[in-house]
Amino acid sequence: MNPSHQHTHAHPSPRDHGPGHADADQAEILDLDAEVLAEHIASITASLPLRTDPHHIVDLGSGTGTGTFALLDRFPTAHVTAVDVSGDHLERLRTAAIARGVLERVRTVQADLDEGAWPDLGSPDLIWASASMHHMAHPARAVRAAADALAPGGLFAVVELAGHPRFLPEDAPEDRPGLEERVHEVVDRVQQELMPHRGADWGPLLAAAGLTLDLERTIDIDVDGSGDELIGRYALGVLQRLRGAVADRLDVEDLAALDDLLDAGSPRSILRREDLRVRTERTVWAGRRADG
Repeated sequence: MNPSHQHTHAHPSPRDHGPGHADADQAEILDLDAEVLAEHIASITASLPLRTDPHHIVDLGSGTGTGTFALLDRFPTAHVTAVDVSGDHLERLRTAAIARGVLERVRTVQADLDEGAWPDLGSPDLIWASASMHHMAHPARAVRAAADALAPGGLFAVVELAGHPRFLPEDAPEDRPGLEERVHEVVDRVQQELMPHRGADWGPLLAAAGLTLDLERTIDIDVDGSGDELIGRYALGVLQRLRGAVADRLDVEDLAALDDLLDAGSPRSILRREDLRVRTERTVWAGRRADG
């Protein structure tokens, strides 16, 4: 499998028009996720049990740069090597780095980490993998390769999501209450077949690779999106992609209600709701390589 920093792992919707269109849609969702959850991402980077500020960081499955830029902000003297399978995502990351004036601190590497030998990533002080490790076909091998790449005393931080974010109240929409939870139940079944390591406990894998587990922390996220146009667009993008995974498995009436929510012109569009919240959970594991 191709590790790419993704917060929405559903198949593309039938409305997508080929891989390029799907990739662009995904990139937009990644950017929205970074903006909506910036405070929480910053709190995770601040909680890492680092002995000193890292000089060289590797972002595995960087996507469009959510983690890369959070780490650059947190550690102003560090350089980041961003690794991703998607050339389009890395190009978007480079464009953003130029706009932020940090391009000289960023190196991009396009690689499928499940194929052949890993690229030369040097000896980083910190490896960051957010929402990417469960994409690996052989996660134990990937964790071992990452652990071996670390500098002595270096830290490998794995951040994973507890599924996709929720946005709607439990009693919404009015004609099909509980719709969002039923969509998630179907998506979870589909994705468990495709990505059996989703939801894994990464602590034992870090330990098996010879790392000492220095941090395991779960963060509950609940962001009030009342009347927030940004969160409305984020909810729309996430649910549009989830639709692609459930369209042929969802109850006909549920699918019709979902399509009504996704119709920007409908009076019941999710973009018109004033009661949205972003609810999700992230767990962070950090394993340290021995000093000598």
